[in-house]
Amino acid sequence: MDFLLEALTNWLKEMLVGGIMSNLSGMFDSVNQQVADISVQVGQTPQGWNGSIFSMIENLSNSIMVPIAGVILAIVMTVDLIQMIADKNNLHDVDTWMIFKWMFKSAAAILIVTNTWNIVMGVFDMAQSVVAQAAGIINSDASIDISSVMTDLEPRLMEMDLGPLFGLWFQSLFIGITMWALYICIFIVIYGRMIEIYLVTSVAPVPMAAMMGKEWGGMGQNYLRSLLALGFQAFLIIVCVAIYAVLVQNIALEDDIIMAIWSCVGYTVLLCFTLFKTGSLAKSVFQAH
Repeated sequence: MDFLLEALTNWLKEMLVGGIMSNLSGMFDSVNQQVADISVQVGQTPQGWNGSIFSMIENLSNSIMVPIAGVILAIVMTVDLIQMIADKNNLHDVDTWMIFKWMFKSAAAILIVTNTWNIVMGVFDMAQSVVAQAAGIINSDASIDISSVMTDLEPRLMEMDLGPLFGLWFQSLFIGITMWALYICIFIVIYGRMIEIYLVTSVAPVPMAAMMGKEWGGMGQNYLRSLLALGFQAFLIIVCVAIYAVLVQNIALEDDIIMAIWSCVGYTVLLCFTLFKTGSLAKSVFQAH
């Protein structure tokens, strides 16, 4: 009877240990790949990230938004002229230089609208240059490596009782699922930012048309602040990844496999949280609404 019980125990141990080793093997590969891809993704301009989407957005902006922006520009500058006349007692107190000022503002507004796409791309080119310089300075390896704590792991697991082994197997299974969820979260942040950039740039001529208006000027100014926030969000993301890279290097010093794995999960959750916060932080820095 003892022989059968021992054989059953060994069989369960082998099954649990095999499951644990299988779960741990390549557990962090997907997250490592996604984290390594962050600096590549955020360091690209809208044109470099996806040329097909860029061309489509540019065509939509030039063919649909620019005419609408022209109408808005005419309305804004007309209202501005009417207010200027009304403020000066129906031209009784008006000076000639005010007419020239209005003409200059109108010409500047037309110039801004017709060159909106170049202005917007210039903002992201500047941000891309900053990100490239930051990535060159940081240049840290952010991959999670638990190979040092997996040395001779299988013999050590075989020495454990069934209860702790089952708990460890369940934890490894749960952590594996968690890492895939974190992989998706990182994907959403990085790719969601690029989609947001394309959406914002597609309507660029409309807020830029109101830039020179007295009453509506805040729309264009806030739009520029939003562009700067989106561009420099990439810099904050690079900083987050750099901090994460420093933190995960300490995992190799852990001798306890459970502590090492949960440390990896904690750092990755922290990375996801900070990545989600970069958008609101960038907007608060540039006071964009």
